[in-house]
Amino acid sequence: MAWYHTFFSGLPQLAWKAAQTDEQTHLELELLVETLEFGPGDRVLDVFCGYGRHALPLARMGARLTGVDISEEYIDELEQTAHTEKLSLNPVQGDFLAVGSTLEGPFDAGYCLGNSFSFFPQADMLAFLRQIAGLLKPGGRFLAHTEMIAESVLPDYQARNWQPVGDPDHPILFLVENEYDPLESRIDSHLTYVHDGETETRVARHYVYTLGHLSQLFAQAGLTVVACYGTTDGETYALGDEAVWILAERNTDV
Repeated sequence: MAWYHTFFSGLPQLAWKAAQTDEQTHLELELLVETLEFGPGDRVLDVFCGYGRHALPLARMGARLTGVDISEEYIDELEQTAHTEKLSLNPVQGDFLAVGSTLEGPFDAGYCLGNSFSFFPQADMLAFLRQIAGLLKPGGRFLAHTEMIAESVLPDYQARNWQPVGDPDHPILFLVENEYDPLESRIDSHLTYVHDGETETRVARHYVYTLGHLSQLFAQAGLTVVACYGTTDGETYALGDEAVWILAERNTDV
């Protein structure tokens, strides 16, 4: 069982939701619309959709969304909102590596945001990307985001960090201790969440790839990388940028 099968519940869910800002979500939505080349009525796949901070606005714009997430809490919340607003949004609960093959394609576009793209070791990453390629129409675009690209995380590697998230008057305290495994190219993060006298601990594991290595894996899966952005403004990625957004197209001969 992978670590992320049991991670997403309780305080980590609250902390993630509290840490997201309307401004950042708006900028990411603009990037999705500008790069993925889909419109009203098109089918769009949101992998690791969470509570739907991207899927819900896109469905409200008229796209037909399918969102996959492993968290029952988030999927239940998303189902209720989609039902109340009568949106064309199909939430699917489960590990994408397991349920991706059950989805009915093709999709016009897809995306994976929120730093979930770093969950997989190489074999699973290749399987993940092949699932994506198999679900997209020929020429369909896919946008992936990660802060765990080697060119971003290693130059400014931090072994320890802590910060409050959410309401400044009633924050969730988030503490992290990182261990880097160079043989696995993996960061093991020991996380502590404190809120209202309650403490929860988790371990997260993120695999670190160079951008070149990821580009090779995309190619093996039948996806061609067409651009790499270092900001949501669409600026070309450069060494030391905090994150990367990788834009790829499904090859027509897959």
